Amino acid sequence: MPKVNVYNMLGELVEEMELSDAVFGVEVNEHVVYEVVKNQLANKRQGTQSAKTRAEVRGGGRKPWRQKGTGRARQGSIRSPQWKGGGVVFAPKPRDYSYSVPKKVRRLAMKSALTDKLQNNEIIVVDGMNFDAPKTKEMVNMLSNLKADKKALIVMDEKNVNVIRSAGNIPNVATTLVNTLNVYDILKYNSFIITKEAVKKVEEVYA
Repeated sequence: MPKVNVYNMLGELVEEMELSDAVFGVEVNEHVVYEVVKNQLANKRQGTQSAKTRAEVRGGGRKPWRQKGTGRARQGSIRSPQWKGGGVVFAPKPRDYSYSVPKKVRRLAMKSALTDKLQNNEIIVVDGMNFDAPKTKEMVNMLSNLKADKKALIVMDEKNVNVIRSAGNIPNVATTLVNTLNVYDILKYNSFIITKEAVKKVEEVYA
């Protein structure tokens, strides 16, 4: 079983914690991770882009000049794509980019991402986060004590408004809950700071 150190908010070593092999000790499957990240980014797309085809632009009802005898190239409408103000060829239209990925694939990608973080020593387990009030300075101090990278993701087992607000004004620092944790966020941030209770919940869900 892989082991990880548990620290307090001052960066002091408190204990050592064993992690589940079923979650943090799997073989990393890069292709599955790629497929799930691609799916997440596709599902985020708004798909609201739109341009007009030659059938939708205004004007162009009359043939610009006669077919033959002018010496110029034949033209049927001044709203053809080659004309200024003409329609767009294969114009993009609003569409839904979202698609689904099998649950087993999503679970394997999550385990692979967590295992990769552990192998790269990017997981920092904290015994708890207690903020009496939203204080950005205290959060900055905690991140400094834990020697976290500038890009850090803080994972909690339950919603803590003081923690969320304390991290809200710090660039490249985000907070999330176990039930909203996703593969893209895990890979996006260099430091993965997670509470001890959150680790137990992750293992309950994915083990």
